[in-house]
Amino acid sequence: MIRVVAVVSLLCLLVLVLYLPSAHPADRFLAQLRAEHDDMTAFWGGAPALRILSRTLSLQDSARQATPVPAANDAPPASAVDGAVAQEMASVNRRLFDNAYFRSIDALVLLAAFRLSTLLEWLPWLAAFCAAALVDGLGVRLVKSKEFRHHDPELFAVFACLGIVTACAAVVAFVVPVSLHPLAIPTVPLLISLLVGKALANFHRRA
Repeated sequence: MIRVVAVVSLLCLLVLVLYLPSAHPADRFLAQLRAEHDDMTAFWGGAPALRILSRTLSLQDSARQATPVPAANDAPPASAVDGAVAQEMASVNRRLFDNAYFRSIDALVLLAAFRLSTLLEWLPWLAAFCAAALVDGLGVRLVKSKEFRHHDPELFAVFACLGIVTACAAVVAFVVPVSLHPLAIPTVPLLISLLVGKALANFHRRA
C-alpha cells in the first residue's frame, strides 16, 4: 500500500510540476516572488528578507552550474569545421531551451528556491520540535516493546502514506504561483515530523 501511494503521489507531483509552466507565463511566477518578498519584508523585517533573497539567488546559481546544457563560451578553441558544428549546436540549444515554456520553468524554480530559502530561515526554530516528535515516536515504540504490546502495522501504513502525500503536496505548494501566508511554510516540516513520529510509534519490524 505504501509503495502504491508513493508511486501515485510522485506521478501526480511530476505531472503537476510539468503542467504549471505551460499554464502560467514566467512573469506570473516572478510577480508572485516579488509579492512574497514584500510579505516577508513586512513579516520578518528588512535584514532577514534580504538574507532569504540572497540565499535564493545562491540556490539559483548552483542550479545553473549543475545544468547539463553547456555554455558556448565554455567550449575549447576549435577549427573552422568544429566551430561551425558548435554554432549549429548552440542554435539548436537556443531553439530548444530559449522558449516560453523553459523560461517559465526557470521562473518556477526561482519561486521554489525562494520558498525553500524561507523554510531554511525557519529551521533553527523548528528543529527542536521536529526532533522531539521523532524521539517521541521512537520512545512510544520502545515502551510498547517493553510492555509486550503489539504494534499496529495498519496505523503505520496510514501515517506513512499521509507523510508521503503531505511531502508531495508541499512540493506542489512550493511551485504553485499563489500567495502563501508566511506562517504556512513552517507548518510543512511540523506536520511531516508529527506523521513520521506516529508512523515510527507503530512500526512493526518482522523478525
